[in-house]
Amino acid sequence: MIQTRDIPLPHGTTLQCREIGSTGRPVLLFLHGFPEGAFIWDALLAHFARPENGGYHCVAPYLRGFGESSSPREVEAYRAKHLVQDLAALIDAVSPGQPLACLVAHDWGGAVAWNLANQHPKRMERLAIVNSPHPGAFLRELQHNPAQQANSQYMHFLCRPDAEALLAENDFARLFAFFDDPEGRAPAWLTEEVRARYRTLWQQGLTGACNYYRAGPLRPPRGDDNAIAGITLPESMLTVTIPTLVVWAMQDPALLPGLLDGLPGWIPQLQIDRVEGASHWVVHEQPERVMNALARFLGQA
Repeated sequence: MIQTRDIPLPHGTTLQCREIGSTGRPVLLFLHGFPEGAFIWDALLAHFARPENGGYHCVAPYLRGFGESSSPREVEAYRAKHLVQDLAALIDAVSPGQPLACLVAHDWGGAVAWNLANQHPKRMERLAIVNSPHPGAFLRELQHNPAQQANSQYMHFLCRPDAEALLAENDFARLFAFFDDPEGRAPAWLTEEVRARYRTLWQQGLTGACNYYRAGPLRPPRGDDNAIAGITLPESMLTVTIPTLVVWAMQDPALLPGLLDGLPGWIPQLQIDRVEGASHWVVHEQPERVMNALARFLGQA
């Protein structure tokens, strides 16, 4: 059974984690994104903790700013160096003296994971990314691809000082709409039970979640704001040397397939698994597809 545990870290942050599996077994660490929480991984946690599926010790934290984890209000507290520090310390806590078997991450969790894998490659044996752009590819597309620029304009809304209040209006109507299909219909996976879990999460506060967007430097140009044009990232920050799987839902309306271009230049040991007919929320839409891709990557199939 999945348990919930608060894990205090040496630098003062506490991350609430969902956890299953035996201590001492190889660890799979799962990172969620916006506007989600650790519970999105429950099916995968339970699956990979079973002996016949590897018997892993599976851990999924609520990232800083989400749920019951530490949620400082200052924007500065959500810069990449602090998020990476949280996860490096969490790895040391749940897998002492051993690298993770794999770090699995989606959306903003993936943004932190790319940085973590670049800066701390010895803390993990493998990296699996689900619809989260590599920073080099995201910078390139935001600078030069008009379609990606247009599809990323929502980031400016989430940086507004009143974003939290607007997102909470009418029973979080704007947040639930993020999950809608292109025709504006709620997806089948968004049952009343799942809605209730999201509602409970969002009622705990949205400032930390929005601060990820406020603190991040990568935003599309808008009007006279073209700060993205002056940003460069050194190649030393972009290379990932460990075996990496990228699972990419090809109908993601926010993150376009052009973000896959050029990845082998940064990631020598790369596998890309393209999932047709799936959106950004592929973990909900096709959990077995994601499970099977991860199992193959881990050498189980």
